[in-house]
Amino acid sequence: MKATLLTLATIFFLISTSAQNIEKVYLDKDDKSVNYYSIIYPPNLPWKGYIFIIPGFGEDGEAVLKQTDLPKLTAQSGLLTIIPTFQHGVTSFGVDSISQQSLHAIVQDVINKHKLVDQHFYIGGFSIGGSCAIKYVENTSIKPTAVFAIDPPLDFERFYHAAKRDIRLSKNSNPSPENVYMLERIEKEAGGTPQTNITGYYELSPYSFSDTSQYALRTLKQVPIRLYSEPDINWWITNRKADLTSMNVTDCSAFINELNRLGNKNATLILTLNKGYRNPGHIRHPHSWSIVDNDELITWLLNQKQDLIHLNY
Repeated sequence: MKATLLTLATIFFLISTSAQNIEKVYLDKDDKSVNYYSIIYPPNLPWKGYIFIIPGFGEDGEAVLKQTDLPKLTAQSGLLTIIPTFQHGVTSFGVDSISQQSLHAIVQDVINKHKLVDQHFYIGGFSIGGSCAIKYVENTSIKPTAVFAIDPPLDFERFYHAAKRDIRLSKNSNPSPENVYMLERIEKEAGGTPQTNITGYYELSPYSFSDTSQYALRTLKQVPIRLYSEPDINWWITNRKADLTSMNVTDCSAFINELNRLGNKNATLILTLNKGYRNPGHIRHPHSWSIVDNDELITWLLNQKQDLIHLNY
């Protein structure tokens, strides 16, 4: 009898913790393919704040939930959790003006509907979703309590040259279709090549190694921020014929170093080892949501007590 009760209790616990209220909200009721967000409600009131978790390129909310439990865990921890999809759907570039405007509209929609003016605000994302989050924080007057990004590309001048080099080195074989696409996409979003319009690259990138003015970085001097990367160089050489010059950790390390030098001592780069795997199939890939220790990240987010909302830098 005791064993039966224990089994029933365990089943009830699993059902109660996994069943969450997830809702889709559309900014345009006539077009449900873009400009919408998935929202996951915490099980109890009062909420501890709200968090935006931004997908990587090619992902929507459903894809994110297949790769990571982070959104479910942030909701269980008391944070109203939002996963946005922007104007260009899963092909949104994140750092371009249209994506940033779409994110701003979704943030405002959530704040207005749920009266979140005085709540703690957190934001982060994976890959270009992390780039999007950092870019947004650099330009918004509603500064978050804390920011995170998982292996984000930050310097699109570096990204452009890395893709160009891969195509050049692949002259006797087929170049990576992803690099061919990204090269064209970056030129489109930046308005040319680095040689013809370097200003466009500075405006597009959340961080630029060659921009000695550090214009974008200076807006983050007081924002708690952490980046995650898994620099498995030999995996990239073996599986993608890429190397450190093609890896986002190059941008991430320079970004954190310069923020520290500007006085932000709560800006950290976390490097992981053999944690990157993708679903389905638990396939090895160091550029993955799974490199994050979700529980530790949530603890860090909630421990940031600085109330930076509505401060201007």
